[in-house]
Amino acid sequence: MSGVQLFFMGLGLASLLMVVVWVIAVRIRNAGIVDIAWALGFAPLALLYRIFGDGDPMRQNLITLMAALWSLRLGIHLWKRVMGHHPEEDGRYRELRRAVSGHENFFFFWFFQAQALLLALLSIPVLLTNFDTRVQLGFSDFLGFSVWLIAIFGESLADRQLNAFKSVSSNRGKVCESGLWNYSRHPNYFFEWLIWVAFFLFALPASWGWTTIFAPALMLFFLLRVTGIPYTEEQSLRSRGEAYRQYQKSTSAFVPWFKSNNVT
Repeated sequence: MSGVQLFFMGLGLASLLMVVVWVIAVRIRNAGIVDIAWALGFAPLALLYRIFGDGDPMRQNLITLMAALWSLRLGIHLWKRVMGHHPEEDGRYRELRRAVSGHENFFFFWFFQAQALLLALLSIPVLLTNFDTRVQLGFSDFLGFSVWLIAIFGESLADRQLNAFKSVSSNRGKVCESGLWNYSRHPNYFFEWLIWVAFFLFALPASWGWTTIFAPALMLFFLLRVTGIPYTEEQSLRSRGEAYRQYQKSTSAFVPWFKSNNVT
């Protein structure tokens, strides 16, 4: 089976998954479950590519493990967050629902399908790696795996630190500045982006692997300009007000760095 054929097989699987998730979302009136499905969807795609790819088995096993572990960790984390708020729908989806009032089911069907397409596109680095026939791991492989280790640890740590902060009732309405959150307003997003850098580095030596630079670039665009930081910052300003404005002035938005002293 060629890489192109396998891509479309993966796209079909992702599309079918999102149809099932859309049906569930309609029944429970919570479109936020698409985030869970999107994260968890990378694991079956990685397994599909492993089964039908004809690359070096050791490299296939490693990239499949990397993709599946990241997918399951993020998916479980989002499950706890989204379903913990059930039946309350995330604010992003409530706003979308209001904007398309009267056509919600139609809109969300195609929105979910767009997520399926994005899932398939962003899994291309994993796909190409499964067709890499080199029999030994090279520098790019080791570098990619090292970046992945840093990313998965950093993302997990940031999530745990924020959850621990939110679990203290006296912190309600306050800004989390503990641990990694002292150095970045969105350390979870930063380490999430590093995951895609790691996948790109792993895919780089494969045939057409250089083209997968689009994956970290696209993820960076979404995090910085679309659904990541802009929405989260807007919500934080509404709920935390001046305290969050001061946090914005003193703390890096994305890349963890030392506090700024220019706070007035």
